[in-house]
Amino acid sequence: MSIESKRADVEYEQELAELTLTWHKTIPVSEFMQIAPVAFDGESLAVSAPLAPNINLHNTMFAGSIYTLATLTGWGMVWLQQSLAKVEGDIVLAEGQIRYLAPIDVNPVAKVIWPGTDISVLVRGRRLKVKLEVKLYCGEKVCAIFTGLYISQPKA
Repeated sequence: MSIESKRADVEYEQELAELTLTWHKTIPVSEFMQIAPVAFDGESLAVSAPLAPNINLHNTMFAGSIYTLATLTGWGMVWLQQSLAKVEGDIVLAEGQIRYLAPIDVNPVAKVIWPGTDISVLVRGRRLKVKLEVKLYCGEKVCAIFTGLYISQPKA
């Protein structure tokens, strides 16, 4: 492993710790759900939440928890990209759609890939719009697919 990649890993670990604190401080349900990032490489993000605090009467993950996990995974990706670029913006979900494909009866992992959207528009005082697809996996199986349109308004 090169020095640069070790530096990136440390930076990414710090970013993920800060993201977790931001979620827990500003979106209290994320702490109750025990949502936590598990991997980030600059272009892809994986986030998980244990089944136990998110279970429904069928002993599967509650649909609201699935939606929240997917939404926060996309939001987290936008936040991370802004943080790495040292750009600030207020991120909101403007539109979201989810397809529930199978019951989730194990701890899921939500994964999203950054589409390469240029976030420098925020520096120029313009809002950022980015559409993200988040897939929730139960092992190797895709159990839900969320598509969200995120908007980030530049901070004054």
